[in-house]
Amino acid sequence: MKYSEQFQVRPGSEIGLNKIDPDYTDEHTKKKLAVKEIKKLDRKLRELQYLLYAENKRSLLICLQALDAAGKDGTINHVLGSMNPQGARVHGFKAPSQEEAQHDFLWRVEQQVPKRGEVVIFNRSQYEDVLVVRVHKLVPKKVWKRRYQLINDFEQNLFENGTHILKFFLHISPEEQLQRFRQRLDDPARHWKISYNDYAERELWDEYISAYEEAIHKTSKKHAPWFIIPANNKWFRNLAVARIVAETLAPLGMQFPKPTVNIKEIAHEYHQAELEEEKKDKGNKKGGKSASKSNGAKKSDRATEHVKEKQFSEASESAEDPTAVIGAQ
Repeated sequence: MKYSEQFQVRPGSEIGLNKIDPDYTDEHTKKKLAVKEIKKLDRKLRELQYLLYAENKRSLLICLQALDAAGKDGTINHVLGSMNPQGARVHGFKAPSQEEAQHDFLWRVEQQVPKRGEVVIFNRSQYEDVLVVRVHKLVPKKVWKRRYQLINDFEQNLFENGTHILKFFLHISPEEQLQRFRQRLDDPARHWKISYNDYAERELWDEYISAYEEAIHKTSKKHAPWFIIPANNKWFRNLAVARIVAETLAPLGMQFPKPTVNIKEIAHEYHQAELEEEKKDKGNKKGGKSASKSNGAKKSDRATEHVKEKQFSEASESAEDPTAVIGAQ
């Protein structure tokens, strides 16, 4: 079964995240066994993204949501790392800035949606405004409840204008999260990721799970589906996300645009330029040989003159030396 079907949340489905095994790896029992497929997917994603960019008719928006330490950054590095940065970018959403807070909650999201030919990954997304605000009671319930429909309308509009939407929830266990917190403590290169807030948010695990379950239930649509990805194993997380992206893009029938010039004429121009370049090369080589011969002749003439000068000098010295005359006699 395709992963885009296996891990997809069907519209209207009730979600029970505690019933989904975050250690699940399908038929892949070990990382080594999945490496070859991951490499193939990397190449496939690179080809598909290049085609998307060249065609310039549609776009792709990937939304990543998860609890702390579930691997959003790692997923981004893997998926985006196989793409040409000229047509792909990532945007992270944190607490709203002062300016953003002066607008409706979708205003800042609208500024970052992909243009045609582009792949954009949201590290957190519009869903923060039905998750964090709900758990921390930052707005009344009636406010965040209305936002589900506003998000659905927003995503419907994006889809109708050529943007394909994939939303991933990276599912890890509380035990795995704590283990990753420990890895951050043990690795100085990860210390910058540590926050007091990590442990405060961990205390609200059940509240976040409930918030995610309702958000996914209310907003998983055919045109903008949610996928729940078992993410305790990082390599399987990367494999699953990459495969789903590839399975989504491949059937779109993307094509390279037709050339805007007459290829035969351009080919003729190229061959003419190539012939001119060959003539120049031959002229330079011929000129090099002539110069070499001329230099050789000049060297020979100078050598002959040098011999004559030496002979004349020796004859002069003999005439002036009396011993030379006596010896001659």
